[in-house]
Amino acid sequence: MNFFPLVRPVLGLIDGERAHRLTLIGLRLGFGPTDHESDPVALGIDRFGLHFTNPLGIAAGFDKNGEVPDAMLAMGMGFAEVGTVTPRPQAGNPRPRIFRLTDEGAVINRLGFNNEGHASLRRRLEARKNRGGIVGVNIGANKDAADRMADYELGIRTFEDLASYFTVNISSPNTPGLRALQGRGELEALMVRVLKARTGNVPILLKIAPDLTEADRADIAAVALDLKLDGLIVSNTTIEREGLVSGVHAKETGGLSGKPLFAMSTKVLADIYRLTGGKVPLVGVGGIASGADAYTKIRSGASLIQLYSALTYQGPALVTRIKRELVESLKRDGFARVEDAVGVDVK
Repeated sequence: MNFFPLVRPVLGLIDGERAHRLTLIGLRLGFGPTDHESDPVALGIDRFGLHFTNPLGIAAGFDKNGEVPDAMLAMGMGFAEVGTVTPRPQAGNPRPRIFRLTDEGAVINRLGFNNEGHASLRRRLEARKNRGGIVGVNIGANKDAADRMADYELGIRTFEDLASYFTVNISSPNTPGLRALQGRGELEALMVRVLKARTGNVPILLKIAPDLTEADRADIAAVALDLKLDGLIVSNTTIEREGLVSGVHAKETGGLSGKPLFAMSTKVLADIYRLTGGKVPLVGVGGIASGADAYTKIRSGASLIQLYSALTYQGPALVTRIKRELVESLKRDGFARVEDAVGVDVK
């Protein structure tokens, strides 16, 4: 059963982080909805050696410790991404650190990679490894790491036998200095080390920020092509506020996600698609709250899409609604499959 309509008013009255914790507990106890219908063939897509029955996934940050990936897949997601996980457990930044901007359908967080560490996540992934489904692992570095690049290498080695794919997260604004790894020299050095740490062929994706200059985007695209990265995720949260949000929480430090991020992240997505010539699979993230939003991301270059913030406002029924609206949009425009629509709006 879907209990969200009943509990949503209660969750909205309590602290965002506590509400999230209660949501995870509810999903672990089996209170999430189950989509019993097979995905339409039109929504299927093959990327980096994996077949996705639909392009919609849950973004990292929702399930940092790998507690409910199977609940998200049962809900109708085509894939689930857990993390961000760091080698050692990390408490993150002081509370409060999640702020709802309800009128704008947005969230600001400054969590700071709070998670239970590699060992805890590995135990959970080992326990579910025979259940199938695409489950990616988003890896990060501890705030006090002497060698942050080594933390990413360790993430690859720790989860290579369990992850469907990896996401290298260097774009969170809540770990001081982390985004500096997006500079070309640092990025090349990091990704060379990460790729060498991989012994097999598990796909490795890079997650980038929306707050990038044109030169930054060109550099990232060049590195992705030169090193033959399996994919890019566009984008993480933004530190920008001007013209995006207002109100009592608008000036809180942290990353902004949700509806106000949609236009910015979609512009960066289209630019990266153009810069890579469509040769690098892209995952579109940022502000998706409807099937129309998801379709815009796909037409702007995304092969796959992820959401999170909109679920906190609309609940799990949004998953089925987005998939239904995507099918309708494809049919309306004469596309037989999602793949046919990828990047059609990018010159």
